[in-house]
Amino acid sequence: MHGTRAMLSEARAIDRAAQRHMKVEVAIAPPYTLIHPIHREAEQIAVGAQDCHHVDGGAHTGDISAAMVADAGATFVILGHSERRQGHAESDAQVRAKAQAAFAAGLKVIMCCGESAQTRESGKAVAFVKKQLKASLPASGEMPADIAERLSIAYEPIWAIGTGQAATIDDIAEMHGEIRALLVELLGAEQGAEVRILYGGSVKPDNAAAIFAVPEVGGALVGGASLTADSFMGIALAASEPFEN
Repeated sequence: MHGTRAMLSEARAIDRAAQRHMKVEVAIAPPYTLIHPIHREAEQIAVGAQDCHHVDGGAHTGDISAAMVADAGATFVILGHSERRQGHAESDAQVRAKAQAAFAAGLKVIMCCGESAQTRESGKAVAFVKKQLKASLPASGEMPADIAERLSIAYEPIWAIGTGQAATIDDIAEMHGEIRALLVELLGAEQGAEVRILYGGSVKPDNAAAIFAVPEVGGALVGGASLTADSFMGIALAASEPFEN
């Protein structure tokens, strides 16, 4: 929940910088109020939403449907973020219904999953995340045919979000490997291998390169560091280095 029209200059700066890194896909998901203004001006970056409702319309005052999000210019939506699951008590079933609605509206989905510090300390992080992700994704028969192009997974350990404490490289590698195995199980070898898996949780310019070097890490879901063009594009620069060497 950051950003008014006064921050459009940062979005413009991100868009201009993204044009210099054409081999890296850059996208931002602003509050609903800024989706259309950014979409109208952006030439390179994709624009998405931070959430959507699971029905197309009706008596749901204050909610925004996937169709409305798409109409405003968004091409993707973030679903199941830990702050939605915790702050709004969203269940896996609700997240799953939202994903179905988003796919039906033609949107791409970034599906979030992640464990609490207590779950991590109990040694049950992998089992928890796999169960949460499996319950949050639509069944294979409900997935669009081009699911590998339409779905990304974001592993975001709750204890690392906004704390400045990113997960260790070993923890990221283990979890991303387990998520990849689950995707192959759910979607088949070909499509399961192609779905992008992002890491989110205190990603910054100074740790991004090490995170991107981890097997099965296909990008980052960036929080606070996305609020300024300098820090956000510092992360994008780290992602672009393997393509430029």
